[in-house]
Amino acid sequence: MKTFSLCAVTMATLAMGVSSVTSAQIAYLGPAGSWTHQACMDLFGEASLVALDRQALFEALRAKTVVKACVPATTSVVGATPYLDDVLALDTVYVVGEYPKALGYSLLAKPGARKEDIRTVLAHPVALEEVKPWLDLEMPNVVRQPAASGGAAAKSVAEGAASNVAAMGPPSAARLYGLASIVNGIEEGPHNTTRWWVLGRALPAPSGHDKTTLLLTVDEAGLQRSLQALAKSAQVLALYERPGKRSLDGHRYVIDVVGHASQPEIARLLEGHAEFRLLGSYPRRY
Repeated sequence: MKTFSLCAVTMATLAMGVSSVTSAQIAYLGPAGSWTHQACMDLFGEASLVALDRQALFEALRAKTVVKACVPATTSVVGATPYLDDVLALDTVYVVGEYPKALGYSLLAKPGARKEDIRTVLAHPVALEEVKPWLDLEMPNVVRQPAASGGAAAKSVAEGAASNVAAMGPPSAARLYGLASIVNGIEEGPHNTTRWWVLGRALPAPSGHDKTTLLLTVDEAGLQRSLQALAKSAQVLALYERPGKRSLDGHRYVIDVVGHASQPEIARLLEGHAEFRLLGSYPRRY
């Protein structure tokens, strides 16, 4: 059947070594059935996509065995995702696109299961935070169990023997894994928006409506000076602090600003201030 053949393809892909992935493919965090999978289908269609686990995806980017990759960077509920630091560790890859999407989760279970039967809900830790208000109100007594991804949660429910376990994920996961959507549109709306980054090696040309993402690495003594230089060069849209990883007074900030890196003001900032690193420039989607 088509459902199980799709799952088989996904598992075979996840089991492949990075060298088995072709450079024409676009990687996403697998297995299939996650919101990242859905975002990539929205952006690129299904044909060129390959599902990789977290380690393999970033290894493939370093090895240049995929042309692009798509990872969730920030959400309106929890801010920066755990994958942001993986992106910062890449030194030859740029953010070449962004894709914001308002999410609406589905409660996915085995066919015939009812909402009142569910005792355990599996979901990615970020998803558990995003659906927490609904669970607190509608299913306060269920056990909330983290999974590696929405696809992994749906796969676990499909392959498990219990009918009282459900997953939180996109409706497309029901089709992929032969599950039923018991409730749809959970926490749907602009308050529950995830932004994905598309990662690649060639910065797109200016579109006239762009965003640039910078990484500022600085100690406390130099922070004020760096922020003043930034304020003179570009309009700041967002700022996320990341662990410095070297000392208590060392900080890293991911900063989104208006404009393209080729614009004179931003170019001068990057040339004159080594503490700023260009992470990417891309058409602004919001």
